[in-house]
Amino acid sequence: MDVATSTKEVKEGADWDHAENHRLLVLAQSENQQEAEAATEELLLRNAGLVRSIALRFRDRGVEAEDLIQIGTVGMIKAIRGFDIEMGTCFSTYAVPLIFGELRRHMRDEGPIKVGRYYKKLGVSLMSAKSAFLVEEGRDPTISELAARCHVSAEEAAMALESMSPILSLSDSAFGEEEGVELGSVIPDEESSHEIDRLCDRIALGQAVSKMPPLWQKLVMLRFYRNRTQQQTADALGVTQVKISREEKKILDFLRKELLQ
Repeated sequence: MDVATSTKEVKEGADWDHAENHRLLVLAQSENQQEAEAATEELLLRNAGLVRSIALRFRDRGVEAEDLIQIGTVGMIKAIRGFDIEMGTCFSTYAVPLIFGELRRHMRDEGPIKVGRYYKKLGVSLMSAKSAFLVEEGRDPTISELAARCHVSAEEAAMALESMSPILSLSDSAFGEEEGVELGSVIPDEESSHEIDRLCDRIALGQAVSKMPPLWQKLVMLRFYRNRTQQQTADALGVTQVKISREEKKILDFLRKELLQ
């Protein structure tokens, strides 16, 4: 099979996949409840890997992996229902921020931070000791003075007092009584936004690579994922080093066109 034939087959496969995705999205947003439910279920199955990859980024934050996936799935369902089919935007690119947003909203609203019983009990003791110290000395005690009274380390006292502090919601007013400015709007979330951008870039890159002929896909894997040299890649593919160099230039031109569309 020559390169031209392979390229045609890959392109036809990608076009079919896009057309099928478009068909399912139309059905999922239709007024026919039975068809909409079936199409939504199929879209959830087709995008289960995307939801899982995003959900598992929130591991080790006090929520079970399966629960995270269920929360991410809610975001995917919202994406299916809210996607504007006529815009021509890639569905996965639209869905990623909604899945991230649903997971972050759950973490914010449900409060995954769990305070141990020991620190809760210690916090109560420290607050009582603070009140007694204020009456006796006429001033607020330092952390060290409180810790000494309760026979704990200053670090433990600080952690216990921190656990007693009220948790602020991102929807609370940022400036006291002033309305219209929420706390969440003045706290930058650069890490999350960068994470979404990186994931969207990887999705776009993956889609572009899937349209390449098999030779190019193998070359990309060897050169840029396994860090092989041009000569090592040439040996693995049974071609010359000059051939690899030429194909790399073609690949870069192809990617620029695909990613700048």
